[in-house]
Amino acid sequence: MTKRSISLVVGARPNFMKIAPIVRALEKASKDFTYRLIHTGQHNSSEMNDVFFSELGIPEPDIYLNGRGGTHAEQTARIMIDFEADCVNYKPDIVLVVGDVNSTLACAIVSKKLCIKLVHVEAGLRSGDHEMPEEINRMVTDSISDLFFVTEPAGVDNLLHEGHDRAIIHYVGNVMIDNLSYQVKKLNKMDSSIFITNKLKKTLGNYGVVTLHRPSNVDNLEKLSQLVKAINKISNKLPIIFPVHPRTKQNLEKFNIEFSSNIFLISSLPYMEFLNIWRDAKVVLTDSGGLQEETTALGVPCITLRENTERPITVEKGTNRLVGTKYSDIIENVDDVLAQSVHKKKIPKYWDGNASKRIIKVLLEN
Repeated sequence: MTKRSISLVVGARPNFMKIAPIVRALEKASKDFTYRLIHTGQHNSSEMNDVFFSELGIPEPDIYLNGRGGTHAEQTARIMIDFEADCVNYKPDIVLVVGDVNSTLACAIVSKKLCIKLVHVEAGLRSGDHEMPEEINRMVTDSISDLFFVTEPAGVDNLLHEGHDRAIIHYVGNVMIDNLSYQVKKLNKMDSSIFITNKLKKTLGNYGVVTLHRPSNVDNLEKLSQLVKAINKISNKLPIIFPVHPRTKQNLEKFNIEFSSNIFLISSLPYMEFLNIWRDAKVVLTDSGGLQEETTALGVPCITLRENTERPITVEKGTNRLVGTKYSDIIENVDDVLAQSVHKKKIPKYWDGNASKRIIKVLLEN
């Protein structure tokens, strides 16, 4: 039997967390598949170095495209041009995209134009918010995909509602949690003193963690001010560690926003070091999608600073609270979380670290 070739597309840091367990599973299925890891260059920072790929247990990408910077249209166009050339040269049997970034959309469109089988991992997620660039990327990618791998029941329902064939929708679980399981095992064997934040973590003892990066939150002075006002208030009870996203940092400086002395602003952290911080937090406040899932898996209370979520199962299982961005709602929910000594923890179905194995099994049958 001839091996089938797969082009695996990644563009932003969260994509690597999702693709890593698939790479590891493909390594074990090498008699049936070959693969190439294609980094579109959408995010290509100094943090993307040998250590990063070593942490994830995967090789460096086989090729880097020129997708960094520019407007959404400029970035998408550059990635499409470069990826088309790679597909014409390499001729993969399958293109596999993950998540919902511009790279996902760009490479999905190219694949279909070239009549290459398109597989979408983390398909069917919907926030209902068409002002989110990610929502448009999800919807368009799913509209042309040939095979869907879904993380939660809502994803299946959304795809069926949009008219897709049940036979090509596969509820396999969450590759993000596959990766989290892998990283937690590695972290448990490590000496945490190697992390530059370890002294801060030990000194504080009890603390919360904040992450903010969505344009809808950090580009708006009024909204960002309300969020910081709430975080400042919370820090009177609980010190806060705040790894600041570059976009957020730029706006904090632009708007001249001040923080309480109980808020510890630090640079964005590598994956393992950040995991070492947030997994022991009393509460995480975030507008991230992936962190809603990861906190659910580890049972860490999460306050989501958004009006909607494409990951409703994290709320249904009780570890995540969707509170919006209103000051009083944030304070009320954080106070409630901190008053509880025990937090409900129920892991969603198939969030067991084996989603990538299920994906390979389906690919073998299709």
